[in-house]
Amino acid sequence: MGVKKKKETEVISLTICHQDLETLRSLADAEGKNLASLLLHCVQLTDGVSQIHYVKQIVPLLEKANKNGMCDPTIQSCLDILAGIYLSLNVKNPLKKVLASSLNGLPELFLTEATQSFTSRLQEELNTTDLYSYRKVIDNISSCVENFDLGRTSVNNLLENGKYSMILFYSERKLTGNHIVQTQLMNDLLVGIRVSMTLVQKVQGFQKMHLMSSPTWQSMCELLSIFTKFLSDDDLLQTIQSTSGLAVILFIKAMFQPPEKIPDLISGMLLHSVDCTTVPEWLWNCCRSLCGADVSQSALLFLCQGTLTMLDWQDGRMGAKGEALLLDTVHVLFTLSSQIKESTLEMFLSRILASWTNSAIQALESSSPSLQDSLNGDSSLVRRLLEYVYTHWEHPLDALRHQTKIIFRNILYMHQLTREESSSDLAADRFIFELTESLLQLEWHCKGKYTCLGCLVDYVGIEHILTLAKTIPSQILEVMGDQSLVPYASDLLETMFKNHKSRLKSQAVDSTWIDKWHETWVSPLLFILCEGNLDQKSYVIDYYLPKLLNCNPESLSYMVKILQTSADAKTGKKMNFCSFDSRGALGALMACLRTARAHGHLHSATDAWRDLVSSARIKQGLIHQHCQVRIDTLGLLCESNRSTEIISAEEMQWIQFFITYNLNNQSPGVRQQICSLLKKLFCRIQESSQVLYKLEQNPSKHEPENEVTRQHPSVSLQQYKNFMSSICNSLFEALFPGSSYPTRFSALTILGSIADVFPMPEGQVQTVYQLSQDIDVHRFQTLIECLTGTFEEVKILAFDLLMKLPKTVVRFQDSEKLQGLFQAALELSTSTKPYDCVTASYLLNFLIWQNALPSSLSVYLKTQWVAYGDGDKSAAVMESNTLMVIKCLLENLEEEVSQAENSLLQAAASFPMYGRVHCITGALRKLALNSLQLVSEWRPVVGKLLLMSYRLSAVVSPVIQSSSPEGLIPMDTDAESASRLQTILNEIQPRDTNDYFNQAKILKECDSFDLEDLHASVSSIDTSAEVKGKEGKTCDVTAQMVLVCCWRSMKEVALLLGSLCQLLPMRSVPESPDGLLTVEQVKEIGDYFKQQLLQSRHRGAFELAYTGFVKLTEILNRCPDVSLQKLPEQWLWNVLEEIKCSDASSKLCATRRSAGIPFYIQALLASEPKKGKMDLLKITMKELISLAGLTDDSKSTVPKVHALNILRALFRDTRLGEIIIPYVADGAKAAILGFTSPVWAVRNSSTLLFSTLITRIFGVKRGKDELSKKNRMTGSEFFSRFPELYPFLLKQLEAVANTVDSDTGELNRHPSMFLLLLVLGRLYPSPMDGTCSALSMAPFIPFIMRCGCSPVYRSREMAARALVPFVVTDEIPATIRSLLAKLPDCTDQCFRQNHIHGTLLQVFHLLQAFSDSKYRRNTYFQQELADVAVCTKAKIWLATRQNPCLVTRAVYIDILFLLTCCFDKPAKGNQPVLEHLGFWEEVQRIVSRSELITGLRYTFTVPGLPQYLQSLTKLAIAAVWAVAAQAGEQTRGIPVSFSQLVESSFPEVRLLTLEALLERFSAATSGLGQKPLSPLLWNLGGTFLTLAVKENHPECLCKILKILHCMDPSEWLPQTERCVRLTPKEFLIWTLDIASSERSEIQSEALRLASKVIAHHMQTREETGDLVAPNLKRWVQLVVSSCADHLPAESRLAAAEVLTSTAPFFLTNPYPVLGLQDTLALWRCVLTLLHSEEQVIRDAATETVMAAMSQENTCQSTEFAFCQVDACIALDLALAVLCDLLQQWDQLAPGLPILLGWLLGEGDDRVVCVESAHQVEDHLFEKTEVNFWAETLIFVKYLYKHLSRLISESSWCPLRPEWLHRLRRTATEQRHLLSQLLIELPPTAEFLRTVEFTRLRILEERTLACLRLLAFLEGKEREDALLLGASDSPAAANQLTPSRTERAC
Repeated sequence: MGVKKKKETEVISLTICHQDLETLRSLADAEGKNLASLLLHCVQLTDGVSQIHYVKQIVPLLEKANKNGMCDPTIQSCLDILAGIYLSLNVKNPLKKVLASSLNGLPELFLTEATQSFTSRLQEELNTTDLYSYRKVIDNISSCVENFDLGRTSVNNLLENGKYSMILFYSERKLTGNHIVQTQLMNDLLVGIRVSMTLVQKVQGFQKMHLMSSPTWQSMCELLSIFTKFLSDDDLLQTIQSTSGLAVILFIKAMFQPPEKIPDLISGMLLHSVDCTTVPEWLWNCCRSLCGADVSQSALLFLCQGTLTMLDWQDGRMGAKGEALLLDTVHVLFTLSSQIKESTLEMFLSRILASWTNSAIQALESSSPSLQDSLNGDSSLVRRLLEYVYTHWEHPLDALRHQTKIIFRNILYMHQLTREESSSDLAADRFIFELTESLLQLEWHCKGKYTCLGCLVDYVGIEHILTLAKTIPSQILEVMGDQSLVPYASDLLETMFKNHKSRLKSQAVDSTWIDKWHETWVSPLLFILCEGNLDQKSYVIDYYLPKLLNCNPESLSYMVKILQTSADAKTGKKMNFCSFDSRGALGALMACLRTARAHGHLHSATDAWRDLVSSARIKQGLIHQHCQVRIDTLGLLCESNRSTEIISAEEMQWIQFFITYNLNNQSPGVRQQICSLLKKLFCRIQESSQVLYKLEQNPSKHEPENEVTRQHPSVSLQQYKNFMSSICNSLFEALFPGSSYPTRFSALTILGSIADVFPMPEGQVQTVYQLSQDIDVHRFQTLIECLTGTFEEVKILAFDLLMKLPKTVVRFQDSEKLQGLFQAALELSTSTKPYDCVTASYLLNFLIWQNALPSSLSVYLKTQWVAYGDGDKSAAVMESNTLMVIKCLLENLEEEVSQAENSLLQAAASFPMYGRVHCITGALRKLALNSLQLVSEWRPVVGKLLLMSYRLSAVVSPVIQSSSPEGLIPMDTDAESASRLQTILNEIQPRDTNDYFNQAKILKECDSFDLEDLHASVSSIDTSAEVKGKEGKTCDVTAQMVLVCCWRSMKEVALLLGSLCQLLPMRSVPESPDGLLTVEQVKEIGDYFKQQLLQSRHRGAFELAYTGFVKLTEILNRCPDVSLQKLPEQWLWNVLEEIKCSDASSKLCATRRSAGIPFYIQALLASEPKKGKMDLLKITMKELISLAGLTDDSKSTVPKVHALNILRALFRDTRLGEIIIPYVADGAKAAILGFTSPVWAVRNSSTLLFSTLITRIFGVKRGKDELSKKNRMTGSEFFSRFPELYPFLLKQLEAVANTVDSDTGELNRHPSMFLLLLVLGRLYPSPMDGTCSALSMAPFIPFIMRCGCSPVYRSREMAARALVPFVVTDEIPATIRSLLAKLPDCTDQCFRQNHIHGTLLQVFHLLQAFSDSKYRRNTYFQQELADVAVCTKAKIWLATRQNPCLVTRAVYIDILFLLTCCFDKPAKGNQPVLEHLGFWEEVQRIVSRSELITGLRYTFTVPGLPQYLQSLTKLAIAAVWAVAAQAGEQTRGIPVSFSQLVESSFPEVRLLTLEALLERFSAATSGLGQKPLSPLLWNLGGTFLTLAVKENHPECLCKILKILHCMDPSEWLPQTERCVRLTPKEFLIWTLDIASSERSEIQSEALRLASKVIAHHMQTREETGDLVAPNLKRWVQLVVSSCADHLPAESRLAAAEVLTSTAPFFLTNPYPVLGLQDTLALWRCVLTLLHSEEQVIRDAATETVMAAMSQENTCQSTEFAFCQVDACIALDLALAVLCDLLQQWDQLAPGLPILLGWLLGEGDDRVVCVESAHQVEDHLFEKTEVNFWAETLIFVKYLYKHLSRLISESSWCPLRPEWLHRLRRTATEQRHLLSQLLIELPPTAEFLRTVEFTRLRILEERTLACLRLLAFLEGKEREDALLLGASDSPAAANQLTPSRTERAC
């Protein structure tokens, strides 16, 4: 919460050489008052800051000496020493700047002597021959010319003598293989060039040019030659080339005469038109390479940069020739833009182009008319600039996109400067108007649209935009659900509303302007906050709302007033329970208040609660059903713009209330926000407590601000302490046995934050709270037990929290406990469950921290204990303990590896070795390996670790490297198969000593097998070794167990070796005293990784070997040893050569996507320094692309497959970023051509590569739509980024199109067509395409159309989809008409259905795109569609039986249907277009003559019949609705009735019809329909009843049941006997039968329908006892069975909805209809559903609770009636309501035993579960249903709380004695059984038997709770004892006794 301190600059003290020191001593006077004495005192100090004080005294001392008018030798010597001191200081040392500043004030008398001293000293430095000292000399020269007059004069003296030639030596320093030296050299070169430029600009000797024979001139020529060489050298960093370009232009500007000819000279260089006869000889000699025609692209680019930067463009100083140069420069830049593809050069080009626009603006301010004509908005140059902007505004580089914004803004400014009437209205300008319209017509997914509109708003004002698009604020807010667009949209909105406010304010005469501003900007915001989707609201709150409030804070009261009113209107007894997925007005209110407070717009928190929001509102927000409302409310309490704002007592109560119900949240994002907000609160407490401590110490400073600060500081501090203690109590209570992962994660994270925020007090800093004060032995044990969970995040949090606590708190008092834990850790490290070894690692790391560990280790170690080293005792203890633990693990591992070498099966079953290695790696990572004290002890351990890793790898690698590792275990059921398997194993076995590979095992015909019976089964096979577990039991070994053992062992070995390389210091030579790893060991590790990556077949093994190998390569690249630096490069060349020579017999894996080979090369390339030239990547890509392009033959297939797979891996690697983009085009070519290969492996790899490239080019798929607008690109942008693909794709598409449909009818599939169309389908026209773009998409259109003639159905579909983006929206109608004209007439004799089908598909997709466009509502759209309808009508025969093909008939009917949808809303006052055209008559004729009416003469074997029926049905339904709309209540003229459609014999027809009807009925039921139910749908109840009974199609039956459920039962229930010969009672039974027997979806709908029928009878009270009662029991059983956890979510969701709809009748009825058992069974269903793991089911069950709370007889039970609440508190509220209802019903006596049974867990098979717990073994791959959200003890806690209150409020014992004694006996027996089982568990059962231990603990808690209640009932405990004993902690006991009005809180 505090401000981050700026890093202080270190002041290194100055020193001088011994000779100068002696000189000063000899010159110092006795009094110490002369300059020599001052300098002597100064240099003898060791503190640089103190020396600054002495340096500042030099000039005042010399000023005193100046009065004498003479410079004595002492001062001369001192000045010489000062010059030496200045030049010896580092350039970044503040002392250097202070000394220069002081010497600038040197008296004039001493300037000459000082200048001579500096000159001589500089000359000495320049004469040095040490190349590596040149950087220091350059830095000194740079310092001398920067704000240092004396230095500048000295440098000038040197230059006059030609003493700057030393920089020439830079060109002689060669780039060695050491890239560290290369990097240093690059930096030196860059500094040298910049200093040279500084000298030319600032030093007088350069500015006054001498004769060409002078030394200065010669130096400048030599420098210019070097800069030219650097500029053309592509091996140098581009930064150096860029700076060299600046230097070349600067030197030419300084040297070339006359200046007027400089523009012509530079233009000649840029345009390759330099006349060598007119160029001076010195320039030709220096810049010859720049005057030719072969200048590189980068050199040309940086010359342009130098031209724009170094020449003066202001005030027309360059003249007419300068203007010509300016235009030439931009044309060169445009040319380079189409050629340059490297991302860094693209970035340079965009900046240079932006710089050009700045220079153009400077030139325009006083330019000639010709330049103005060239730069106005209508000029071709500006159009090209706009094209560049449009092409690059979606570029993946953020910086480049930013440059397009600058260019666009400058274009507007340039146009303004070129206008003749600059004062006229800019918005009326034609260029601006057209530009604005074109931008507004773009889709909102285009990011560049936002930045450009923002520039336009700044330029012309928002009124112009609002005039053209009044709803633009709402449009922009609509797109804010897309995270990628949110920053752009919010920035644009901010620009708009700020501009609007300033303009309205300047024009207004009163305050009414704010109303208009609110209406424009705030009203759309409030609508989104209340009604928008989840993502949209979140982003609007995070991005838009703060900016709006910052702009106009007064709007907060406006928003709060509206939202308060809306929230009050929605809260009440008639609450709508259908909108629980919405935040509503309450959520919007909390979001606004939170944002306002966080940004300082609520100045007083207390005033905010009083004036803006009530306490009840806050509590509702804290337990709201929507998580974001809870987060916003919590944020309102925690966040403040003042970090010292005091927290009130009421706020503390609310926070405590929030924590009670919000720890168990499944969403990681929500948990993260909760923990973050609470940490902010704790920081506020800590910082505000410091203020309170100060106020307590200085009472006079206490000035009350509000109610919070009126109380005494000590009171507030005590409240803080109590609050923090209470919070910690709640958090530790949340770590109960069986608590869920979210709860533990939240509690431990918050506790960790408390430990961080409230550290141990140091010095005078006081801490209001310390976590260690609240940690006792029980809580310490709780934290230790958190290490046993299966989730590693919880282990990490618990371990970190333990490490943050003081040692005195987490110290073991019992040595036996410590030894037991160490023994448990060792056992867990060999567990077959992978997560156990993680637990072992964290436990060992914690034990290592204990001082008492050595005594526990002595039992397990063969070696002697190591004494602590010197130094820090805690670090020494940790190092010594770590060393011994690793030795212990290593000894055990050695034994296990030896056994595994004999039997890998035994190892997999009993002691998988990976756990030991994992623990060793974990221990090493916690140790500071760079500062070890016991180096001599560590070296042999490291050597052993490496050898053991290689041994272990050798044992398991045969499995990993086999051709099929997943199933590699001898498991066959007969002797013959076993013999064959033995032969195979012998062939692949590399280790003869391994029993695992020597013998085949034969299995019995059962799920598991006993290896002891193998010999008896098959006598011909040698007897296998007996595989026994740790306890001597025979173990079942599966292939998965062996594989897990092997690949996890490989994984841990790889991570261990990687960690060793990463963490251990290296020894440059074996004899070196420091370091642990030798160079040879590092090389061995590299060879190991190479072998594993190139030969492993199992993905898990080589992926993790890759992780370790990456760590090694990163270390090698940073290593100063050149031989190690070169290793990655050597390995890369070796593997590339091996790939080139590989064939079918190669050891390299050509299957499994080349296995680990891509990972190996990926690691080598990704670790290459990114700041270099990436030469390895460039060479590798060229090699791979050449291999991928090889022709298919037997020798090239394998290398080609490898190359394609490696390319795929490299293109997927995000670390390579934009560096890999220049190779995308070649990769795409290889993939497309490879897809045509006859070899399957090549085609497969090509497909995978192509898929990766699509993602790389167009981005990760962000929606369900494959061709989403977010994953598309304009054709201009695509082909400008990959210009090589333009001719390639066009040529390939042309070749495909020319042969796609031969006249002979031969089928030519053209495999590459699929990929071509897939790429082209993702492009769309650019706004500039077709104007000046050379990469127009128009040439592709005819070829794509011809692809629609393909005989392959899928190809025709793809061609139709690909055509859409190529046709501009305005041209779609004309294109459709031309396509329709190509269709044959009915009189034509010869036509192909494939051609017709392809053409119709293209028409359909084009029409669909046009109908979705923005033009839908305007006149142009209607007229164009009318023309299309006329053309379509002309080919109407294709929809009739004249067309024999059902496929084409279906597509044509789809087109007709689409046209009907397009004309759904006629313009006002006009006749409907379709009716005017006679379109509906044709449609009715088609429907009436179709097979729907006449019957079908086809079977399902006819191609296209289902498709045709579906299309025809959709058209028929549209025709029916159209006729009905025209006829009103008349039903005449309808072509087909719904009864005919739903009675069709084809399910496709029935299903489509039922879906359409269900939509209408649902809309009418929900009230969402704008129109009442159509008369056509009246009286259809009988029809649906008949259909329901007869229907045998499951989906149709489901729809029918849904329709009946939507209808009012009073309409159709009386007709059951007439329609289906069933009485209402029999129909109910029939419905219940379906709900009992059918599949889940139908069951759910039948249950809903049956429940509605029952509810209808309950409402009408007709024949209730006779009709409903006999079936209610069965209905209850159905509901109960539907709530089971194993059922699909749909069934449980239906049960929840049923319980909600029937809650008033059965759950809360004041006069219960059901028996108590059944009523409580339904309530138990509600509680079960509230425990569901699925959020949607819990939310549905919460609605049931809310419905139950909102009844007249229950709304007083809690304070949250009519509120939306979360499932966590809903469980509490449900039990509160239930207990209240038991009292209302007077059913306490019979109901209490049932609830006590719930508390005890009756019905859960608890005892059986416990007794069988330690007989059941958890197998490795066992999958069981686990609920990670439900918490049994939370249910027990709430139930106990409400039962204790219920009993305490009862004046008599409600239970009969016999019931009481029976319950008491059952609970007591269970208590004894649990105690016995707990005693039988091992001492560290929480680690070794975690599942059993947790189950027993939970049952024990339930039993104890029940016994406490029974004891109270028996009168053995007083009421107050009951209340205090309600929980194990006082805090929990307090929570059990709230008042009646707050009983659920």
